[in-house]
Amino acid sequence: MKIRFIHIAALAGWLGPIVLAITLVVLSILEYDFMRSLRWHPITAPTTDWPSGLALGPLGGWMSATFVLSGLLIALFGAGLRQHLRHLQSPTRGATLLMWAGAAMAMLVLPTDPTYRNTPATLAGNLHDLAYILLGLTLFPAMILLARTFGKIPLWQWHSRATWRILALAIPAFIFKGVLFYGFLIGVMAWFVLVAWRLRATA
Repeated sequence: MKIRFIHIAALAGWLGPIVLAITLVVLSILEYDFMRSLRWHPITAPTTDWPSGLALGPLGGWMSATFVLSGLLIALFGAGLRQHLRHLQSPTRGATLLMWAGAAMAMLVLPTDPTYRNTPATLAGNLHDLAYILLGLTLFPAMILLARTFGKIPLWQWHSRATWRILALAIPAFIFKGVLFYGFLIGVMAWFVLVAWRLRATA
């Protein structure tokens, strides 16, 4: 049963970023005119109400559902990874933080407030911003701790080096945003797929 659970968790770690990536690309195309009304632009203003603003558009329910689904899949992936590391008698704090990162992503379902508006910030908007901050405060530490843990496990050492390289690119992209933000998303999604693949192979 434990091995089966880890296999399911590995699949969740693979599906989570794939579902998110497909949703972001498709909705950005379908809601392009709406997002432009929020002053978003894919090149000159790529992070103005994106991707959260996609949930405010005519197809916003799709984005909201994706936040919840991807968050739950990431949390499940973290749980499976924690169980695998516990079996190897390795530290599990990174995997636990990954579970919290999934919970933070699910909280993004709370509707954001448009950046350019004539109304006061809403409670939901403030909680959405808090969830975004919590996502950064849990995801990056989780990756750092996991990189250190992977480095001590022979079958995971390649993934340790890959994690450090992705972090070196993703953290600056997350901080400075702009078009670099796309690099952050691609790097982190690639990391999930790589780690999920290894978890499935080693379980």
